[in-house]
Amino acid sequence: MSAQAPRFVTFEGIEGVGKSTQLRRVSEWLTSRGVAHVVTREPGGTPLAERIRSLVLTADGEPVPIVGELLLMFAARAVHLANHIEPNLAAGRWVLCDRFTDATYAYQGGGRGVPTADIARLETLVQGDRRPDLTLLLDVPVAVGLGRAGRRNAAAAGVDPDRFERERAEFFERVRAEYLARAAAEPGRIAVIDAAGPIDQVGARIHEVLRGRAWMP
Repeated sequence: MSAQAPRFVTFEGIEGVGKSTQLRRVSEWLTSRGVAHVVTREPGGTPLAERIRSLVLTADGEPVPIVGELLLMFAARAVHLANHIEPNLAAGRWVLCDRFTDATYAYQGGGRGVPTADIARLETLVQGDRRPDLTLLLDVPVAVGLGRAGRRNAAAAGVDPDRFERERAEFFERVRAEYLARAAAEPGRIAVIDAAGPIDQVGARIHEVLRGRAWMP
């Protein structure tokens, strides 16, 4: 790829790590550098994928079996890729995405216990060779992340925790462990960012990682 080729950058981490804040700051930074890009999220990103997101996250009383949750995640991802991610990359725009398939390995794999091989088969079926060029894994201890998420939800009057936010700390310990295991296995793609410090400090580390990429314009 040329230095100006569009890139697919994903942001990962458990609840409360500050993904949305740092993604917005990276978007502003790219804009200042004249880099055309879009910001999106998973599950979701298109009208249909957002409807699937609602099915996955809404705690409405009917239990969602683990395999159903896994398939819904990949159904939303298939729509998102076909209708939003791939068209934007083809048009020369970078894509910044709040979570992608690493989240499935972490939440459905590490958290729920879905075998890695099952997730990998669906990953290949839905994505083909498409993988992020860079994944920024924002990491904090579980107690810190859940504390932040709890304060955020308390400040947002009328917003109920979703199905994942209602999980116990033990669930998120497994999720975090899987994220870190993936980062250890793919250090060239996944950069672990200590997100426990001040927002500006975390942002500076992210910019350092981005500037260190040979393809960064």
